[in-house]
Amino acid sequence: MSAQKKRTFKIEAFKHRVELDPKYAERTWKVLEHAIHEIYNHNASGLSFEELYRNAYNMVLHKYGEKLYSGLVTTMSGHLKEIAKSIEDSQGGLFLEELDRKWGDHNKALQMIRDILMYMDRTFVPGNHKTPVHELGLNLWRDNIIRSGKIQTRLLDTLLDLIHRERTGEVINRSLMRNITKMLMDLGSSVYQEDFEKPFLEVSASFYSGESQQLIECCDCGEYLRKAERRLTEETERVSHYLDVKSEVKITSVVEGEMIANHMQRLVHMENSGLVNMLVDDRYEDLSRMYNLFRRVPDGLSTVRDVMTSHLRETGKQLVSDPERLKDPVDFVQHLLDEKDKYDKIISKAFNNDKSFQNALNSSFEYFINLNNRSPEFISLYVDDKLRKGLKGVSEEDVEVVLDKVMMLFRYLQEKDVFEKYYKQHLAKRLLSGKTASDDAERSMIVKLKTECGYQFTSKLEGMFTDMKTSVDTMQGFYANQYSETGDGPTLAVQVLTTGSWPTQPSGPCNLPAEILGICDKFRTYYLGTHTGRRLTWQTNMGTADIKATFGKGQKHELNVSTYQMCILMLFNSADQLTYREIEQATEIPAPDLKRCLQSLACVKGKNVLRKEPMSKDIAEDDAFYFNDKFTSKFIKVKIGTVAAQKESEPEKQETRQRVEEDRKPQIEAAIVRIMKSRRVLDHNTIVTEVTSQLQSRFLPNPVVIKKRIESLIEREFLERDKTDRKLYRYLA
Repeated sequence: MSAQKKRTFKIEAFKHRVELDPKYAERTWKVLEHAIHEIYNHNASGLSFEELYRNAYNMVLHKYGEKLYSGLVTTMSGHLKEIAKSIEDSQGGLFLEELDRKWGDHNKALQMIRDILMYMDRTFVPGNHKTPVHELGLNLWRDNIIRSGKIQTRLLDTLLDLIHRERTGEVINRSLMRNITKMLMDLGSSVYQEDFEKPFLEVSASFYSGESQQLIECCDCGEYLRKAERRLTEETERVSHYLDVKSEVKITSVVEGEMIANHMQRLVHMENSGLVNMLVDDRYEDLSRMYNLFRRVPDGLSTVRDVMTSHLRETGKQLVSDPERLKDPVDFVQHLLDEKDKYDKIISKAFNNDKSFQNALNSSFEYFINLNNRSPEFISLYVDDKLRKGLKGVSEEDVEVVLDKVMMLFRYLQEKDVFEKYYKQHLAKRLLSGKTASDDAERSMIVKLKTECGYQFTSKLEGMFTDMKTSVDTMQGFYANQYSETGDGPTLAVQVLTTGSWPTQPSGPCNLPAEILGICDKFRTYYLGTHTGRRLTWQTNMGTADIKATFGKGQKHELNVSTYQMCILMLFNSADQLTYREIEQATEIPAPDLKRCLQSLACVKGKNVLRKEPMSKDIAEDDAFYFNDKFTSKFIKVKIGTVAAQKESEPEKQETRQRVEEDRKPQIEAAIVRIMKSRRVLDHNTIVTEVTSQLQSRFLPNPVVIKKRIESLIEREFLERDKTDRKLYRYLA
């Protein structure tokens, strides 16, 4: 069979030509054009929108879309030109109202026209890359109305004039303004920005520049800032009422620049009302306003911070170097605490607890507290004063507050080891004299120091408390053992102190009265019998005594005196009159202590159990002393303190400083060895940096001293210098 040819079948559309009336397009367009005229003339109620839609649909279907589209542009443009003329002719205040009304009409007309031409909008417009009807209507309004020669300038001037009038206190029609600016935004962000926003910002800058110049000449700083703040609030409100929300950042930035950034230096340094005056007078509201306004501009807060820091350092420097203040250590530290409280309150209430301001405050305090090398001693004296008597009757919480404040100052100290030296001395005196106001407060302070500086810092202080407790048990044992033998003799209360824990005070020789020596020897025998390998040394300069005395007319008193004063008074049992030299020979008390004891026994009114000739405040070597049998007091128990300088004398100060320097040497050497052990080889400068870093929590080591300690370690063969590079050190295992 021969292969048959394949046949393909195709179905074609029925060929039937629809003959259109040649005038169809023109006639249909006339109908639509008439409808557009009627819509613009507010006569749309008589129109059949369904029929108009069909006409427009057929025109597009029969390929007359271009005619329809271009006819629409021409017709709308014609109407808009008439509208423009009507707006131009409106007088004064009616100009914006006419523009707003015509804009409303145009939008309604545009909506109806878009409904009629919906098919063209959906098919012809995208297919031929034309502008959609609604957008076209907006563009034509922009070009024929907003940017027409006579309207454009007048519109801008009117808007800017209304804003100026509102700024100067007049009331304007805000809803009309909102409609007009919304129209500009609807026409596109570029229209709003180019035709209104840009010139608005320029005019605003000029307005605020002029106003700020006037205000700064006639207002003080606080008043100026209040007005600047009010202006910022007004501009923010203006944006919310009738401007684009994006304008807020731009207009507030203009106000900030003109009213704050351009006058920062002048405002903070303004005479009698600037930042320093606000700080001095605690003007929290003004300070808070300055902080909130200055934080809005570049370098604003750093300007405020720098002025505050320099003022704080200057006042702090005056405070720590004022000779009057240095006379009273407790008052000196109280002033520091008051100053710290003051600025803490300012930072919390006015500066939003800003960390950078807190850091500036801390660095300022650290700077000026360490300008005075007696600060560690004074802070210890302040604690001493509070723990002796200042905290009696105060609640536990308040005690903690005081101690926490002291610890804050302690943290600023660079020479914490100096504070430790003094604190140990003062604590020893408090414990031994029984004058500590609260054991809990004492222990709380030690816990705080331990938390801050570690166990090593407080181990000896804790040892002092242990000794006090052990001494009580020792005395109970002594009296239980000696009960039958003590009889009517003097009673003894001994505190046995571990040498390493307590501050070493060289005790001068002192000849105790025979009555006392007996019981002292008994105690020594008892103690050394119960503890092997120990040695006891009497610290007569630290004890106290209660002695009964009978004066003229049989008046009896109990005198509370120091051990030295007791030795002096007991001499008058066998003599009515003694010279200074005789007392010195009999007791062998060191001269400075003897003079202070005699001063307190003979020169203090109400406590003068001795009489001195000649009568004067100072003790001379040829003075004579008599038992004062005319002494009277309304108290049975009379406490006679020792006249003592609260602060150290110059030689004592030198001695303490020397002891501190000696104690630092092994610490510096230990740090050097620790570092070199781990690093093996290091150059000189790196060792100095590392040692400083390790020890700065206790004190700031002097680089010269570090160098001397390195030399000492080289001599003792802990380190050696490198053979080739003399600045390098090697660790010798």
